[in-house]
Amino acid sequence: MITIRKAEDRGHTDAGWLDSHHSFSFGHYFDPAAMGFGPLRVINDDRVAGGGGFPPHPHADMEIVSYVLEGALQHRDSIGTGSVIRPGDVQRMSAGTGIRHSEFNASATDPVHFLQIWILPEADGFAPSYEQKSFGDAELGDRLRLVASRDGRDGALTLHRDVDLYAGRLKAGTEVDHAFATGRLGWLQVARGSVTVNGQDLREGDGAAIERSPNLSIVAQGDAEILLFDMAR
Repeated sequence: MITIRKAEDRGHTDAGWLDSHHSFSFGHYFDPAAMGFGPLRVINDDRVAGGGGFPPHPHADMEIVSYVLEGALQHRDSIGTGSVIRPGDVQRMSAGTGIRHSEFNASATDPVHFLQIWILPEADGFAPSYEQKSFGDAELGDRLRLVASRDGRDGALTLHRDVDLYAGRLKAGTEVDHAFATGRLGWLQVARGSVTVNGQDLREGDGAAIERSPNLSIVAQGDAEILLFDMAR
């Protein structure tokens, strides 16, 4: 079964410097029917204007993944990490027992567009940690590339949860397939472009909750960028 969460049905925050769409309940947006899916708690589709950003703020007991689509995002945190995240970079921050961080557009003029993802960890109280890796066009092009997983296999980032996160940049007409093991859940997020998933059309900003659908066929209708979550319940 595939249940589509349309882009226009998401929550929306417009703070001037921030234009954010929320696939699940977040901040002032609350929908009791959209509290997450399996261990997936937040997918925020954020656009931050030049010079804008989030000042230092705390997190605890959450796996936070940032995926930049356009521009550059400046990250600093209380465990001494500082970096700039660009397209192709994937960042994982385990908030654990507590961390403070800030995120700012690295440019004073150009916007930055990124997805921020929160995943519930398998337990509370992990030590805070940070990891970042780059995946270029050769790795993401016309395929589903594993970019994060519990075991960090194949050069992926590590997560404190049994979640396999795949990313792909697909040219128009490209088809990719994925098979889910029995009992696992899936979520497909269309970051850019449009795709057909098992015959159903999804466009930029749409998400799809996948249950009891062991085989997934994804066809790019135009150039597209997608994230696919393969999750234990």
